[in-house]
Amino acid sequence: MALALIETGHTNVDLKPSPIEPSWIIEGNPEARSHLLSTSACGTATTLIWSCTMGKFNWYYDLDETIMILEGSTVIESDGMPPKRYGVGDVVFFREGAHAKWHIEDYVKKVAFLRQTNPVGLGYAIRAINKLKRMSSTLGGRRST
Repeated sequence: MALALIETGHTNVDLKPSPIEPSWIIEGNPEARSHLLSTSACGTATTLIWSCTMGKFNWYYDLDETIMILEGSTVIESDGMPPKRYGVGDVVFFREGAHAKWHIEDYVKKVAFLRQTNPVGLGYAIRAINKLKRMSSTLGGRRST
């Protein structure tokens, strides 16, 4: 089935439970919920709405994530970055490999734009292309006259 070239959505959608990894929870009983809004044709980028109730937890990023806070606020801290409160309209970018501590004092809702930086198979394709380039440059020096 072909994907629509243009998709629309809204931030006011029903969110389904999206539990935080229990070993990441530091304090409280944060309840996360989310709703997938869109996925790129290649499957490497997604957009979702995510909310969470009061609690403190670690988050480990295995892909790039840009967020914009829609409701509420959260305090985020990380190594080399002191705790800072982010609220409605604030945008934060987390690179793949980042670790952050989230402290939600009441409630937060965000839109998240997620992107895989090294999709499965892409690394193989890049290496194959680079190998072909090396081979063609080597062959280019051996032309017969």
